[in-house]
Amino acid sequence: MTTKIAPSILAADFAAMGEAIKKIDENGADLIHCDVMDGNFVAPITFGGQMVKSIRPLTKLPLDVHLMIEHPKSQIDFFADAGADIITVHYGACAKISPSYLEETLKLIKSRGVKCGAVINPDIDAEKIFSVLPLCDMVVLMSVFPGYGGQKFIPEVLQKIKKVREYAVVSGFSELDIEVDGGITEENAATVRAAGANVLVAGSAVFRSPDMRATIARLKA
Repeated sequence: MTTKIAPSILAADFAAMGEAIKKIDENGADLIHCDVMDGNFVAPITFGGQMVKSIRPLTKLPLDVHLMIEHPKSQIDFFADAGADIITVHYGACAKISPSYLEETLKLIKSRGVKCGAVINPDIDAEKIFSVLPLCDMVVLMSVFPGYGGQKFIPEVLQKIKKVREYAVVSGFSELDIEVDGGITEENAATVRAAGANVLVAGSAVFRSPDMRATIARLKA
């Protein structure tokens, strides 16, 4: 599968977000990863639908909206209206509410004509989301614990990537996007891709690079 790079704007300069979007668009990014945090599911607060709405006219790249929030179902309409192309929600946040909440949320996202996906943290078994894979366009495997950028990749997640890719292939979902989010660098990208991931979220690696185009190319290569 083609490798796609999704720079996380969490690592961008919020005071110059428009310039940051233009720069990653021009230098080979495939998606723009928008980390939405509510101060409850994770400690920090980042931004909401208004940021996504402001970014939307600046790029034709898909907006990959990652909701790290409690009660994600309540926010789907806001982000769909703002122009999100894919919305992913955490198994952990949904499971707190009810056993069916994740499936209900994914169906709601799809009803808005937006792609959807499920996210699991490093300490959650991959099997927890296997039942919803038929609904998913993407699965996101966190390779750090969410909340802060610049963390180091947790290598144990590699086995989880392999498990999800193997299950997707034998279950007839071989085109499922597997996104890995957290601690992606030029040094570990090849290993992550080899495990079965095809979408790499890279924040610090891209935005702190002196040559963004070369860095994105090497992450893909």
